[in-house]
Amino acid sequence: MTIPFVKYHGTGNDFILIDNRSEWFPEDHQTLIANLCQRRFGIGADGLICIRHHHEVAYKMVYFNADGREGSMCGNGSRCAVAFAGKLGMIKGARLSFEAYDGIHEASINTDSIAVQMADVTAIERIGEDFFIDTGSPHYIQFHHDIDQMDVESKGRSIRNSAPYAEKGVNVNFVELRDNQPHKLRTYERGVEAETYSCGTGAVAAAIAAEVIQKKAPQLNDISHQRLYAKGGELAVHFQFLKNDTFSDVWLEGPVQEVFSGEAAYGVDDIN
Repeated sequence: MTIPFVKYHGTGNDFILIDNRSEWFPEDHQTLIANLCQRRFGIGADGLICIRHHHEVAYKMVYFNADGREGSMCGNGSRCAVAFAGKLGMIKGARLSFEAYDGIHEASINTDSIAVQMADVTAIERIGEDFFIDTGSPHYIQFHHDIDQMDVESKGRSIRNSAPYAEKGVNVNFVELRDNQPHKLRTYERGVEAETYSCGTGAVAAAIAAEVIQKKAPQLNDISHQRLYAKGGELAVHFQFLKNDTFSDVWLEGPVQEVFSGEAAYGVDDIN
């Protein structure tokens, strides 16, 4: 079996993109997907995304974590999917709609970046000085003064596997606030079970938590812009505060790069 694919990354968060409009790829095969994402014996990626037909919007994206299990919303992955759908000729113009795990999203294709509208954030859970925010995927956010020196894998794994997150998992974001420059962000990602170079939904969660900390009491209808610098590059997050910990019109924006394309060869043992 040969599997045609295109590899993309968004600020170092890398993905295998597959055109599955004819439903030829076995999306229910967890082992195959995990093997494709494996960096030593496969293509290597933080996740795999299949593009399917959709009758009402441009396409449907289905995201799988590197462990082969279907995941929730992936911010950087969705931006890469926009670029891939454009390569496939599925997009007309610079604005589009697509379906993901958590519903319909808007997207905008700009000269040097791709922006995706994320789900509204309707609740913020405060856990001491930390935060839990669901931005389409669940995120635990913790603030530190110097995240460059942190053991992200050890600390992130400990939080990810703690109660009440052990069963379903949680992404863990460590944030360093900085004045007049992008906040620093490092992420331990569930499903990958390691630090990733970037995380889009994590950037959104971190930006909103930073807004709450910096402004204490955001003003109604405030429109905010936050920049975050992950290991793989810079992301921008824009949103509007409504009321009662509700943030709307949330956008994630950043660069997307096609890395390479090819065909992966897998034998019967890999697909049975």
